[in-house]
Amino acid sequence: MRNRLVAILVVMAALTVAGLAFPLGASSATGRTQELWFSRYVDAEWFADLAAEAMTTGNIESLVLAMRRYHDLYGDSVMVVDAAGREVANTGVPSDDPAVIAMLTEARRNRHARQPPHRLRPWDPETMLIALPVGRGVRIEGAVLIEASTDEAIEDIEDGLAIITVLSWTALAVFAVAAVLLSRWILGPLMRLSNSVRRLTASLPKPAATVTSGAMQRHYSGPPEVRTLAQSFDSMALAVTESVDAQRQLVADTAHAIRNPLAALAIRLESLERFIPEEGAAAYRRTSYQVDRLSSVLDGLLRLAVAETPTGFAAAHPDGDWPRECVVRHVVADRVDEWQPAFEAADMTLNLGTSPVPDDLVAAIPGQVLDQILDVVLSNASRYAGVGAATRVTIETVQKCVEIAVADDGLGVSPAELDQLVNRFFRGASASAGGTGLGLSIAAALATQHGGELSVESVQPRGLRIVVRVPVWAT
Repeated sequence: MRNRLVAILVVMAALTVAGLAFPLGASSATGRTQELWFSRYVDAEWFADLAAEAMTTGNIESLVLAMRRYHDLYGDSVMVVDAAGREVANTGVPSDDPAVIAMLTEARRNRHARQPPHRLRPWDPETMLIALPVGRGVRIEGAVLIEASTDEAIEDIEDGLAIITVLSWTALAVFAVAAVLLSRWILGPLMRLSNSVRRLTASLPKPAATVTSGAMQRHYSGPPEVRTLAQSFDSMALAVTESVDAQRQLVADTAHAIRNPLAALAIRLESLERFIPEEGAAAYRRTSYQVDRLSSVLDGLLRLAVAETPTGFAAAHPDGDWPRECVVRHVVADRVDEWQPAFEAADMTLNLGTSPVPDDLVAAIPGQVLDQILDVVLSNASRYAGVGAATRVTIETVQKCVEIAVADDGLGVSPAELDQLVNRFFRGASASAGGTGLGLSIAAALATQHGGELSVESVQPRGLRIVVRVPVWAT
């Protein structure tokens, strides 16, 4: 692919250089041709004046002397004829040349050329003819013709073309080197990525044939290397998809495998409670507490695994009719009512603040998912805000998002712990016993899965504010 890219760049550079060189060479040749023609045209006018004076006075000596000096100085021959075409003076112009005869005839008819000829080329004749009439207006007394040498002008044109050619090849060589460097810079990372993807794909389990039949038969266009990279990436994506499915299935199977014996263990412990002597009651309660805590951790891990499943995977939405939106105020008001007794039991207050949003504002998140998120946030507030704390829930719209904030004036956490509260199994230093440290991780994963986010902020002078932002439902 690198060679093809270099060839394409060089061809484009060659076309660009040629597009500049040819007009430049043509312009240079035209300029030099016009310079020669205009200079000789002016000379012809001067000889025409001398010839008119000589024909009037009948003395051509000064005219002949000027013509000879001109021939000696420039090497160009001059010929003067009268109105009848008879030769008056000549310093070497072939009078029997048909071209000379034709130009003199046209000049005597006052129909001589007034514009320079087309640009000279290296293979053009060695002489250029310039003819002018002698006399003014309709009184034509003869004609003057200069046979100008084009050798020097053609040499200048050839020199200019040679310089342009050398510069063009030099520019083309520079472009070629730049093309090689540019291709390495562009394609180097792509080739390394292709090799890495190929090696990684080879090391991954092969996707099942039923899964690969559709995606692996895609038809890509472009260079073969890019097509190979795209196919390798598809294979890797399929393998990763199957790995994620297998991981999710492993978590589900493990949960079922652990849940049953754990439930049986809890039942046996409960049945043994009446047989536990007084001296072993404390150890029994600690054992029961650890079993309950293990059950909570297991439930949290299951919910987290589901929450972190990408939206594109089938298990995230098992039903095609699964609702993907909800009326925010209804869900929030329901959760506040549901958690009100828990807050009152903990000697705390919970209220839903007045919010400047429509009652029918719809968010792009299923109601069941928003329930789970708010349950986590309100559960944390009821557990850790502290006795006497007041918790307030508000709803606002910020740009195209719905912002649900749960703020309390409780104990709060230290600034160093704010960013860690959403990490798995992290518990603040002031947190009371109980809890698994997975709640906010689950809530954050659920919000992210549906295009939103969860953030934790401090409240001044004390307290904690947890904000859930989810997109507004776009109809």
